[in-house]
Amino acid sequence: MTSPTQKAPQPFRSLSPAVMRASTVVFDSLAEFTRRKERQPDGYSYGITGTPTARQLEHRIAELEGGAHCVVTPSGQSALMTTVMSFVRGGDHLLVSAACYGALKTFARNWLAHFNVEVELYSPAIGAGIEKCIKANTRMICLESPGTVTMEMPDIPAIVEAAKRHGVMTMMDNTWGSPLAFKPLEHGVDFSIEAATKFFGGHSDLLVGCISMNDAAYYAAVRETQSILGQQTSPDDCFLVMRGLETLKVRFAAQSAATLQIASELEHHPEVSKVLFPALQSDPGYAIWKRDFSSSGCLFSLILQPAPEAAFNAFFDALQHFAIGASWGGVHSLAAYYPAPLQAERAFPLTDQPIVRLSIGLEDPAMLLADLNAALDAFKRTRAAAA
Repeated sequence: MTSPTQKAPQPFRSLSPAVMRASTVVFDSLAEFTRRKERQPDGYSYGITGTPTARQLEHRIAELEGGAHCVVTPSGQSALMTTVMSFVRGGDHLLVSAACYGALKTFARNWLAHFNVEVELYSPAIGAGIEKCIKANTRMICLESPGTVTMEMPDIPAIVEAAKRHGVMTMMDNTWGSPLAFKPLEHGVDFSIEAATKFFGGHSDLLVGCISMNDAAYYAAVRETQSILGQQTSPDDCFLVMRGLETLKVRFAAQSAATLQIASELEHHPEVSKVLFPALQSDPGYAIWKRDFSSSGCLFSLILQPAPEAAFNAFFDALQHFAIGASWGGVHSLAAYYPAPLQAERAFPLTDQPIVRLSIGLEDPAMLLADLNAALDAFKRTRAAAA
């Protein structure tokens, strides 16, 4: 009890969201405990489906995506797998873009195919032609726009129109453009997937994914799958994503502008055979990008002049301001390498040459261009010496 001279504590308010950690949810009565599953998909029955910290993040992302519902998962990869596992069953036919995230393709070919799911890869730049791939048992079409590494632009409205005619669900990995540049749900896609690891978090220090949708029945199914598969997301990581969302718009704008500047410059470099970036007018996907997207991301790829492996080693060894790493979307610039054998093994290969992928951060674009030019000079010298 408060003494007569002691003031009651004032309500606590903060600009920072609370981090609520829990494995166990407690109940006021046995009746509530026995009916705990009825609390899903929004309520709390066990820590595996999240705490109020996760719900707050889900509400923020749903609003950003223009959706009614969202489920967060421990990574972008787990968001893709959770969505597929929520609906695809043995006997179903699954269509996956050949340019989708590699782990999704591996999961489909090496796991789902053994569970009697018919897995088919289709051309990444497809549009209305997807209708020829749809079968009576087709359950879902997995999209990514643009494609991972190779940056092909599918005609999403045309694919969605064909899918809806046949009652087929569509799922799109929208991480490259984020909902700031493109909102899949507004274009009729059923599930918008983001690797919040990338732009949403923004600082290369967390792994989180999210699945946004409008259909309430789909939402209930995805939440149930999240629970059954144990795809709980750390409340601390949810907090970090919410912090990242506060600066998303300014980071995205700055990184997109710098990326377009750098990609445009590299397009004219003699050691660059081709820049893969839909926001360039020279890109085959430019017309679709211009029609559907309001901006571009921070990720693009390069095909350099044919050269031995030593020249690519020289390129990467010369980089001073690009770290070498496979992720992207953070404030630090990154470079990654995809060798020729990987391209040759891919269905619908874009090239038989190695691909260099660049993620542009928040460093000075002039400094990054100087770094890339120096690396290309090292590439040129090594290539010439081997000729």
